Amino acid sequence: MKERDKFILMVIAYLIAFYIPLAHPRVQAANLEAFFMLQDYARKHVLTCLVPAFFIAGAIAVFVSQASVLKYFGAGANKVLSYGVASVSGSVLAVCSCTVLPLFAGIYTRGAGIGPATAFLYSGPAINVLAIILTARVLGLPLGIARAAGAVVFSIVIGLLMHLIFRKEDRERAEAALHLPPPEEDRRALWQYGIYFLAMVLILIFAAWGRPEQPVGFFSAVYEIHWYLAAFFLVVLAVVLKLWFNKDEMVTWVESTWGFAKQIFPLLLGGVLAAGFLMGRPGLDAGIIPAKYISALVGGNSLEANLLASVVGAFMYFATLTEVPILQGLLGSGMGQGPALALLLAGPALSLPNMLIIRSIMGTKKALVYISLVIVMSALTGMLFGALTG
Repeated sequence: MKERDKFILMVIAYLIAFYIPLAHPRVQAANLEAFFMLQDYARKHVLTCLVPAFFIAGAIAVFVSQASVLKYFGAGANKVLSYGVASVSGSVLAVCSCTVLPLFAGIYTRGAGIGPATAFLYSGPAINVLAIILTARVLGLPLGIARAAGAVVFSIVIGLLMHLIFRKEDRERAEAALHLPPPEEDRRALWQYGIYFLAMVLILIFAAWGRPEQPVGFFSAVYEIHWYLAAFFLVVLAVVLKLWFNKDEMVTWVESTWGFAKQIFPLLLGGVLAAGFLMGRPGLDAGIIPAKYISALVGGNSLEANLLASVVGAFMYFATLTEVPILQGLLGSGMGQGPALALLLAGPALSLPNMLIIRSIMGTKKALVYISLVIVMSALTGMLFGALTG
């Protein structure tokens, strides 16, 4: 950061501290809401979502060879394979917009092309099978189908557009990779790595398994035993590490995991605080921006309403599945079907904490283009859906 930018940030911080009306009830409530949201995030997501994701990212950085990443996700990889795998990853991982970040950082820093990497970044939180099913049941089948189709198409289109826009940088990264030394022969077989990574992914999935709205069916049954399942795969992981990995490799893995945590965690907490101050916790009208103004502006199916829904969804933090009850309330307050879909497509995939970390991983220019693509495409798709269902 340039010295001028540091000075500008210091001036802004001083002016906020000097002029913010702390005595105003709305400001006091928003300040408290920021810390309530931070506490809620720490209790529900850090240990069960972020910590497993950090360890998976660390494992990718240490044990997945750069040659393998370049083969399947690099700029010169088979497009059908790379975008196909990236676009459906969310149906397996079911992570939120912040949990996907360490995983994205892991594959991107190992040489994945910007297209497949951003397709994965969008699809991870957007193509959540449970969230899509819940959307269809609570908000209606048309909205559920539109969300599912839009999320898959978005991940591929956004990835391809990012590849086209930044193909020069991708080409340079690919050329630099050609000069890397050949990878050393590995003493472990591919199936051993498969069990190692599968155990960590299943720990992440079951540890983060949320309570369904309806206490019946498959998802409810899994929820009743999800901690036992997570513990079982934790034991499997411990056995795998004991049998197939030595002490030096495990130390390197932990150091890599710590590196991702240092890069991502502070920005994430700051972003959660900011999102809580601006919007408040999901379902509560306690942020600095009153919910009534938002719901009043997203009625109908105008371009402005859809764009506003996309922007609000992009900046607001949604824990997995919380977007459905929030939208249920907004639809009851007069929100249009188009803006509802726009928020569903932009909201789970982006958030203010997410944006800050994306910028730190791939730079300001790429981050701004990616965020803009998500917002604009969500708004236009919402407008089209609203016209078809209106």
